Amino acid sequence: MAGDGGALKDINEIKSQFRTREGFYKLLTLSDSLQRANSSPAGFLPPVRVSMVKLQPEDPSEESERVCFNIGRELYFYTYTNIKKVTSSPNLLFCCLQAVDLSKPIDKRIYKGTQPTCHDFNQYSATAESVALIVGFSAGQVQYLDPIKKETSKLFNEERLIDKSKVTCLKWLPKSENLFLASHASGHLYLYNVDHPCGTTAPQYSLLRQGEGFAVYACKTKTPRNPLLRWAVGEGGLNEFAFSPDGVHVACVGQDGCLRVFHFDSMELQGVMKSYFGGLLCVSWSPDGKYLATGGEDDLVTVWSFAESRVVARGHGHKSWVNVVAFDPFTTSLEDDEPMELSGSEEDLHQGAQNNSMHFGRVRTSSTLSRLSRHSSKGGGSPSVTYRFGSVGQDTQFCLWDLTDDVLYPRLPLSRAFTNTFGPSLSNSGSGGVNSTSGGGGGGGSSAGGNSTPFSIGRFATLSLQERKSDKSGGSGGVEKEHKRYHSLGNISKSNDKINVAPRSNRLDAAKVLGTTLCPRMHEVPLLEPLVCKKIAHERLTVLVFMDDCIITACQEGLICTWARPGKAVRHLLTL
Repeated sequence: MAGDGGALKDINEIKSQFRTREGFYKLLTLSDSLQRANSSPAGFLPPVRVSMVKLQPEDPSEESERVCFNIGRELYFYTYTNIKKVTSSPNLLFCCLQAVDLSKPIDKRIYKGTQPTCHDFNQYSATAESVALIVGFSAGQVQYLDPIKKETSKLFNEERLIDKSKVTCLKWLPKSENLFLASHASGHLYLYNVDHPCGTTAPQYSLLRQGEGFAVYACKTKTPRNPLLRWAVGEGGLNEFAFSPDGVHVACVGQDGCLRVFHFDSMELQGVMKSYFGGLLCVSWSPDGKYLATGGEDDLVTVWSFAESRVVARGHGHKSWVNVVAFDPFTTSLEDDEPMELSGSEEDLHQGAQNNSMHFGRVRTSSTLSRLSRHSSKGGGSPSVTYRFGSVGQDTQFCLWDLTDDVLYPRLPLSRAFTNTFGPSLSNSGSGGVNSTSGGGGGGGSSAGGNSTPFSIGRFATLSLQERKSDKSGGSGGVEKEHKRYHSLGNISKSNDKINVAPRSNRLDAAKVLGTTLCPRMHEVPLLEPLVCKKIAHERLTVLVFMDDCIITACQEGLICTWARPGKAVRHLLTL
């Protein structure tokens, strides 16, 4: 059902393909009759989550990947066929349909009195004969099980003596066979050892370390028991956490709107960022561990530099809360050679472009213009770095973003001459941290003083809200109307000082941090436009996973979709 009527056609149409500079990403669509209706309305169920694990079979011809997903009170475990094993043929649809036999899961569990909320495989210890899976529940319990052996199962916090709130996120510690971390809606993180019991009484704690906005406690016990540690982080619930690629740091986001990064072993706070407003719901590390992307209730994606402790950019494309953000480690960095750079969607092409051959005309879109300005500024020097990341949200939109070096290192004079997206000089009403935020960035940058522009961004890659406001007043009819339909921040520029009238945390007053390095104002950092922004579901999206040959998304109605990367065969579509 590829769109052929352009951007002004029905915006409620579900997209089945989209295009980037690499080519087409395509979805295999199955009949709606295969979709299973939920027993409860989607809004009352925990978010659908997907966990993947790659096993190590002795026979290379055997399938090595397994997938786990939850829907309502049920948990499923299937074999996930690698698309390289699915041969291209006229009967590709039939092959893909047979890749997963939905009627025969490897394991299926139905729970009473509680619902699965999150889960995680232990990739480090996974083998063809055994795989460790931890599952968190809405009542606070955590289950350890082996879906392959099936007889192995343990239940932690069974009597809810440790924490009575729902489990919001679970992760195995990197390269550990027995340690995992669990976050709860209470705002606590707990470190568990699968080999230790939880005890028959409520745990007693002693303070181990304390800092601004957090405290770490050790469990007082004569014999080993769980939890080993309890972290109290911020104010309100914790929504998600993620370990850095090297496993040294852990980043947490919560309802107080703060991103906090800790050195895990030393329990030291390494950095803090505050959302523009509302809670932060998701966090992801870049593959090299230099940047973090967050999303939340401000409808924005925010990119934060770990080394510089500053907001690098914000992304403006969603019309509601951002549920998941993730970096794509498999998208190659853009090089400075001239071959085709494509970005946009299927609406940008003529009907004749129906294959993945990459022989299309050059399309100058937001990301392309940004790269052109960078290329002319650098004079064709060394290859530049491009980070690709994606986001999905409550608005059923899927967005892809490119973070390029003209955003990361805003010091290019030619690009500055190309356009001034930030108008006059920045306001000095904020604290002294504003100048350090806007002036910092990769060395060699000039100070932001007088009427100089602190950032050098391609015009269409980053548009400030001030510029949008002036453009709107200028008026260009339906074109401007169409441009703004994807966005939900129209009122922010009018009242950005008054959004946080009732701060959730006494430790971090939103009115005081707005305009500082913790939370720059909207016009003080680059504002990215999405490379792709498409409606791909009818219910809110809750899953985004990047794999080497595909992208996996899932929505709250239980539809798990696979988007084949350009030049790859389609794996399959799971419909529950």
